[in-house]
Amino acid sequence: MPKPIARSKTRKSVAKRFKKTASGKLTRTRGGRRHLLQSKSAKRKRKLAKLTLVHPTDAARLKGCLPFD
Repeated sequence: MPKPIARSKTRKSVAKRFKKTASGKLTRTRGGRRHLLQSKSAKRKRKLAKLTLVHPTDAARLKGCLPFD
């Protein structure tokens, strides 16, 4: 009996950090919002709260980690 072909699994750590948009691009949260917030301006903290797109050079590698999303 032949062994079934293994499917690629979703990397759960990547699935928690990145989301796919409707057009297939990946979004991520910005870093720098955890601590030492007192020294950062309100404008800077507002901008850090928003999502941003993953750079295209990293997106191809990450899409392989999210085969079913």
